[in-house]
Amino acid sequence: MFDFLSTPEAWVAVSFIGFVALLLYYKIPKLVTDVLDKRSTIIAKEIEEAVKLREDAQALLASYQRQQRDAEKEREDIVAQARQEAELMREESEAALAAQIDRRARLAEERISQAEAQAMKEVKDVAADIAAEAARKIIAQTMDHTTGDKLIEKSIAEVKNKLH
Repeated sequence: MFDFLSTPEAWVAVSFIGFVALLLYYKIPKLVTDVLDKRSTIIAKEIEEAVKLREDAQALLASYQRQQRDAEKEREDIVAQARQEAELMREESEAALAAQIDRRARLAEERISQAEAQAMKEVKDVAADIAAEAARKIIAQTMDHTTGDKLIEKSIAEVKNKLH
C-alpha cells in the first residue's frame, strides 16, 4: 500500500500536491489574479490615454493643417490685392503723368502765345514810335505856326466834346 512512496516520482507528486495546497490555503491564486487584474486595469487606462492622446494629436494636426491652409489662402489674397493695388497705382501714375505732360504743354503753349503777343506789341510800339516820329518830322517840315495853332484849337474842342 505505501510502496508507491518509495519512488522518487511519488515524492515529487506529494510535494507538488502539498505545494498546491499551500498556495490554495494562503489564497495565492487570488492574490496573483488581483495583481494581474490591477495590472490589466493600468494597461487598459494607459491604452485609453494613448488613444486619447493620439486623437488629440490628430485633432491638433488637423487644426494646424487648417491654419496652414487658411494662412496660405490669406497669403494668396494679400498677394492678389497687392498686385491689384500695384496695377491701380501704375494706372493712376500713368494718368497723373499724362495730365502733367498735358498741363506743361498747355503752359508752354501759353508762354509761347504770350511771348508772341509781347513781341507783336513791342513791334507795334516800335512801329508806332517810328511812325509818330516820322509824322512829327513831316508835320514840322510842312506845317507853319498858324496851321499848328488851328490844329491845337480843333483838338481841344474835340476833347471838350468827348468829355461832355
